[in-house]
Amino acid sequence: MPRLAKKDVLRADQFSKDEIALIMELATTYETALSEGRVLDVMKGLVLSTLFYEPSTRTRLSFETAMLRLGGKVISVAEAKSSSASKGESLHDTIKTVEGYADVIVLRHPQIGSAEEAAKATDKPVLNAGDGAGQHPTQSLLDFYTITKEKGTVDGQTVVLAGDLKNGRTVHSLALLLADYDVRFVFVAPDGLRMPREIVDRLKANGTDVKETEDLTDGLAEGDVLYMTRIQRERFADPAEYDRLKDSYVLTLALLEKAKPGISVMHPLPRVNEISEDMDDYSGAAYFRQAANGVPIRMALLALVCGRA
Repeated sequence: MPRLAKKDVLRADQFSKDEIALIMELATTYETALSEGRVLDVMKGLVLSTLFYEPSTRTRLSFETAMLRLGGKVISVAEAKSSSASKGESLHDTIKTVEGYADVIVLRHPQIGSAEEAAKATDKPVLNAGDGAGQHPTQSLLDFYTITKEKGTVDGQTVVLAGDLKNGRTVHSLALLLADYDVRFVFVAPDGLRMPREIVDRLKANGTDVKETEDLTDGLAEGDVLYMTRIQRERFADPAEYDRLKDSYVLTLALLEKAKPGISVMHPLPRVNEISEDMDDYSGAAYFRQAANGVPIRMALLALVCGRA
């Protein structure tokens, strides 16, 4: 079986199918251990540094929880203004400094390519927790894990990605991660927020069936999995353009009546108004289960890249 010791996690499309299977298997093992109340010491003696230059709740806390659940320690910078970046320190110098304190580094940064830059500055493993509108590979792995748990397998599923597909690093990463599986995609987005052409073209060149539409009801009728995303205000230079598009799609129980029976609803969170709260009672609403799945997946990744699994 492949091993990921000392490797960086920078892009969703860096993994082989064997590596994905290994991550899923180990995550399942850790999830079982947690459900049984077992205390793990896999990462005892190691320190994780989380550096978050953009806001985060689920990603940062699930990484830190994952390290603590494995018996390791955590040091954290939760926002840029509390770090020396506010004094003008370069990302390179920050990483060179932090490598002296930690054994593994998790980075969220507003610049596309920042994780690759950080990885070049250190021999310690770097895990990309989101680089602007670029990628979010660990999210795509927990999304893969969630689809598998909800549907039994990713193969044979029609996956609908809806919302801000232009700026959504979660949907970019998930589309690329699923590219080598037997998955059909429906991309639902308003004009101006469509999936980047390079991703669509790459999927089609790979033989993947891709449909693009602006109509959410089209996706609902066809989808086995609906992956909703918010319109990302922070990615808009023009507030008026955000206001025009922010309510493009709102999923309600009434609208769900037009969906394929048994559809699973996912969302990377936070939601704003694109999924109504009445959806929370729907048995196929998987988004909070999805968030919880971040812990075992990130436990597996940390243990693997640190050579402890």
